[in-house]
Formats: sequence, structure tokens, C-alpha cells
Amino acid sequence: MKKVFITLLACASLMYANAANNQTIRISTDNTDLVLQVAENGRLYQTYLGEKLRHEQDLKNFRWDVHAGSDGSVTKRGWEVYAGSGNEDYYEPALGITHNDGNPSTMLYYVSSSSREVEGGTETVINLRDNQYPVDVTLHYMAYPRENVIKTWSEIKHQEKMPVTLFSYASTMLYFKSSNYYLTEFSSDWAKEAQMSSQQLQFGKKVIETKLGSRAAMHTHPFFEVGLDQPVNEHQGNVLMGTLGWTGNFRFTFEVDNVGNLRVIPAINPYASNYELKPNEVFITPEFIFTLSYDGTAQGSRNLHEWARNYSLKDGKGSRLTLLNNWENTGFDFNQEILSELMKEAKHLGVDMFLLDDGWFGNKYPRKDDHAGLGDWEVTHDKLPGGIPALVKAAKDAGVKFGIWIEPEMVNPKSALFEKHPDWAISLPNRETYYYRNQLVLDLSNPKVQDYVYGIVENIMKENPEVAFFKWDCNSPITNIYSAYLKDKQGQLYIDHVRGVYNVMKRVKENYPHVPMMLCSGGGARCDYEALKYFTEFWCSDNTDPIERIYIQWGFSQFFPAKAMDAHVTSWNKATSVKFRTDVASMCKLGFDIGLKELTTDELTYCQTAVANWKQLQNVIMDGDQYRLVSPYEGNHMALNYVSKDMSKAVLFAYDIHPRFQEKLITVKLQGLDPDKQYKVKEINLMPSTDSNLDANGKVYSGDYLMKVGLDVFGFSPIQSHVIELIAQ
Repeated sequence: MKKVFITLLACASLMYANAANNQTIRISTDNTDLVLQVAENGRLYQTYLGEKLRHEQDLKNFRWDVHAGSDGSVTKRGWEVYAGSGNEDYYEPALGITHNDGNPSTMLYYVSSSSREVEGGTETVINLRDNQYPVDVTLHYMAYPRENVIKTWSEIKHQEKMPVTLFSYASTMLYFKSSNYYLTEFSSDWAKEAQMSSQQLQFGKKVIETKLGSRAAMHTHPFFEVGLDQPVNEHQGNVLMGTLGWTGNFRFTFEVDNVGNLRVIPAINPYASNYELKPNEVFITPEFIFTLSYDGTAQGSRNLHEWARNYSLKDGKGSRLTLLNNWENTGFDFNQEILSELMKEAKHLGVDMFLLDDGWFGNKYPRKDDHAGLGDWEVTHDKLPGGIPALVKAAKDAGVKFGIWIEPEMVNPKSALFEKHPDWAISLPNRETYYYRNQLVLDLSNPKVQDYVYGIVENIMKENPEVAFFKWDCNSPITNIYSAYLKDKQGQLYIDHVRGVYNVMKRVKENYPHVPMMLCSGGGARCDYEALKYFTEFWCSDNTDPIERIYIQWGFSQFFPAKAMDAHVTSWNKATSVKFRTDVASMCKLGFDIGLKELTTDELTYCQTAVANWKQLQNVIMDGDQYRLVSPYEGNHMALNYVSKDMSKAVLFAYDIHPRFQEKLITVKLQGLDPDKQYKVKEINLMPSTDSNLDANGKVYSGDYLMKVGLDVFGFSPIQSHVIELIAQ
């Protein structure tokens, strides 16, 4: 104990020696500065977060208390970068620890910092330490200059004799001093994903959180926007756009204090998750990714899109496969012959792949509906006697690739797996079991379960190395919250389960790095950048009604590039035309889930043409810059355009949703073009024997004209769409 005490004293001396140097740490992108400073008390504070400062010497003018709030009856406060519980702050902390002696307070002092160049930017590492307890926190900041994105997370460890209890563990804390703050959040439910709503933040706390465990983002998504001084705006104003890379329970805390300053705290939700941290074990928080845009959300979105394609999304720079799925066409009712015919339809349609959905597995309990079979990942012999090899061969003979649906983290009680390993399912003892969708969640905190789940993919790939795609579903939140494996460590379940999911996903990516995978969760209930390290794309919603999809895709596009977002043409809302449905899906990664036999000859010809056009424009839509032009939330129309990096090509999507009688129609002014280039305007995706009714069709305009004057593309008829290609001459 004496040695520990002497060490702590030596560390404290080092801390204050560093503090005396008024250490300043600058974390920068090309457009933003985050400035941190060590105060005279030896602790680390945020002194600035905003537009990049032009002159290095200006950093000397900062003092840790420049933005401090003052409460004369209590204390003077600074913006501590990683505030611990029990200190003089009195507001929401980043870190909460109960130490071996029962003390619930933590105060962190600066020890050291360093920076190094990494792919795409600079990583800054800051070491903090409690001066009374052997607790260390390491803060990580990765700045991507060109994309104007900063990624940050923390690592917590200790050397106390016994485990300590973590009861709060944020990824970071950010502070703002503005006249007003306006939050845009993204609420959700099945078939209602990414619904945007806004409110002004007033004194006190606004919390966005989820407690669902696995299908965690079913009711709220892990991203947000905060307008500084004014409501969030697409084209102008300062806005913080942030998202947490965590596929489990998360919590965003927005707290306006008594002097009108805002702190933003992104974190794992500590609900039912008091975490027992062993000595020398490292607790790593999720990555929080954010951008500060000074030109509205449009620029912020482009920052995040570019960052994701370059550094976060699996195969972010690669192409994507168009596909035909069988689900809306057959449901569970299919056999080998029916699927073989659909594969031929996929080839006839012109897509790259046929995707087999749910219903292909289980023998003791065949998967005839959603009541049985989950967990038994063997082909149903009487339905598919040739197994997956016969399906792969049939697809190859038809001239398309073959993909397959799995839901590996789930189990039906009516399954051979559950009969053999009931303890592998998360389920409460001594209680009546509650089933969501007739299933339970497998306990991925258990390494044996992790091996089993990984083995589902491995067994398919070993037998069928030509399988080209996986759709990985997750249809249930965690219910009956108890792990037989964790025993008396139930506070670890929500966290260790997600870590187990990542362990499996990492193994799949390491062993099958070139196999594209779709992330699905009863629709869009999994949509975070940690999971997307292992998936090429995600399924935005089971709702494929094109009118609803316009809103859903608008919401998700705030944070995700088009190539990460799957959109399929289906029979939802047959009151809309096949053209309208296809044009909406073409704004994202295009797929079909429809029987070709239900299409007329003209509709089929149109779809074939639209697939060919999408493939021709894939580089523009998937890798170009996106500009949201007209919001469906603000009127009866919607428009956006994509522009290739060299500005030689662009594509405009425009939709009349429900225009009012003889309402005033605005021209659509494009963005992102080269003002000095001449662009030929051509309407594509036209029905056979139909000519464009746009005056601009076939004409040439300068980029300057198209951006300042624009095109007349909106009309008075409901549910109409236009897709316009622009090619530099």
C-alpha cells in the first residue's frame, strides 16, 4: 500500500508539473478546431469547439475558464472534458465509478498526451488519472481533416485490489455556448423508420435512449442534429451532427445548465448495466462520430458520407450488387423449382443476384412460418432436396449470383437447438416467458454461443464458397433479460452481449472479407457505424411504399451515403406506378422484391431499362456528392441530386407527392455542378413509347444557369417522378 501511495504522489506531482505549463491540445480538421487545455488545478477542460482558427498564436489567448458558468451560491465551473461523478460540477458526469472502499467519486487529472498520423488523419491520445485512486482514463480523438469529421472514444481501467463498479461510462463530452439550441431527433418503429422531429432545448435535460438490447434502434436511432443559435436548416447555419457506433442500448443526454450552456453526452445506456470492471481490464466505450457544419445539414451529411465511404463502411469504395429477392413474391411458400424460375427472372430483369429470404431451413421443426425453426440452420430437405449447392448451381446456370437470408442471433423455442441448449437463450428463471415474434435472443455473451453463431456462416460458406451475399436479420429485442452464463454478473449482459455480436461479425469479416452483407433488423433497427464496419449496407425499412420511403430515405441520408442504404421495388402501395416505385428505390442501392409475372410488358421493359440506367449511373449515385434540394417535410414535392467527383455527370431525382390544386410550383435549382461546364439535360427512366414532357429535355445549360435559375420539373399531378441525367459536354 505504501508503494501505491508513493506512486500516486509521484503521479500527482507530474500532473501538476504538466499543468503549470498551461498545456494546450488542439484537435483539428480543415474546418474545425477542438481546443482542450490543462488548468491550474491539473484537470483538463474544453476551451473551444468551432470554426478553425486561422492563427496558431490565438491558442495562447485561451484560458480554461473562458466559457465557465458561474453559480455564486455553489461554485465556479469549467467545461471539464471527462467529468467524473462526485466532483464540484453538479451536472451530468461522463464517468461514474464506485471504488473498493465505496467512494462513488472520481476526479481525473492530466498526465500526458501524444499525437500520431493515421490513415486519413491524426489520432490524439490523452491520458488522465485520478489522484486518489489508481484509475486511468485514456481519451482518443481521431480527426479526419478533409472530411471535417472527428471520432472520439474513451478507455477506462484501474489497478484497485478488487473489481470496481462502473455506473456511467460516456464516450465523450462536448460543450456549446450559443443563444439557443434546437434538437432534431430520429424516432422510429416498424415501417416508420427515421421520422424527423425537432424541438428547442430548454433548461434541464433531454434524453434520447433505448433499452431494447438487440433490435436496439427500433424506436429511436443512434444519431441526432443540434442547431446552434437557430433551428436545424438544410442549407445554412451551424449544426452539430453526431452518431454513436453501438449496436445496443445507447443514451444521448443534452443538458442546458443554469447559465444557458449545453453539454452533449453520447454513451452506452447504463440502464440495468452496472458493470463490474476487474483490475487491469480495459473498458472501451463506443466511438462517437461527429461533424460540425457551418453550412447546414447538407454539408454535414456530405462530410459523413465521404468519411464513411473512405474509412468506416465495409467495402466503402466498392460497387454494389443489384438483386431480386423472393420474399414479397413467395413468402415461406416456395420450393427448388419455384426458386430456379425466379433466378431466371432475375437474369431477365438485368440484376446481378438472386437473394433467397426466410423459410429455407429446419427439418424437425420446418420453417413454415415464424413460429418454428430459428436456430436449426440446415436446409429443409423436402422443400429443397438439393440443398444450397443446388440453388447456387441454379443461379449460376441462370447467369446470376446467389445470396441467402439468415437470422443467426435468434432461436424459436420450437427448435432442436432450444431443446438441446435452452440455457443458450436469454430467458428469466421463475417467470413466465414473454416471446416477441415467437422467438428469443441467443446469449452472445457466452463464447460457446458465439462459436455456434459464427459457425452458421462458416458452414454455409465451406459447403458453398460461391455464395455471394448474406442478408443478416435480427427481428427481436431482448426480452426476459437474464443470462444463465453470466450468473451473478447480470449487470454485464447488455454490454457483453453486444461485444459478443461484434466478436462474431469480426470473425466473419476476417475470414470472408469479400462477401457483401446486408444488415437488417425488422427493417432499419440496426443502423450504426460500428456494425457497418462489417456490413456493406443496411435495410432501411420493411415499408417499401414509395411515398413513405421518400421520408425514410430522406431521414437516413442525413448520416449515411446512398451506397449503404438498400431500397427495393415491391408491390406495396399499388396505387403508385411501377415507375414511381422504381425511381424512389433508384436513389439508393437498387433491388427488386416483386414477381415479374405481375408486371405488364411495358412495366417489365421499363424496369429493365431502369436497372441498366442505375448501373450506368452507379458511380454517381453511390460515390458522388449528394445534395438534398427540396424537403418532403416542407411541402408536397421532393428533389435531390448527385454529382460525380469530377463534376462531369449528375443525376436529378424529382417527385410530385401530393401537390395542391394549382399550387405555386418552384423551379429546382441544382447544386454541386461546375458553373463553367455545359451540361446536356436528358430525362431517363421513361415508360416505353413515352416522351419527356420537360421543356429542358435535350437542351444544354451551363452549370451556373442550372444552379441559379434551375429546371421546371415539378407538376400538379400526384405521385409523379422524373429522373434526369446531366452530362458535361
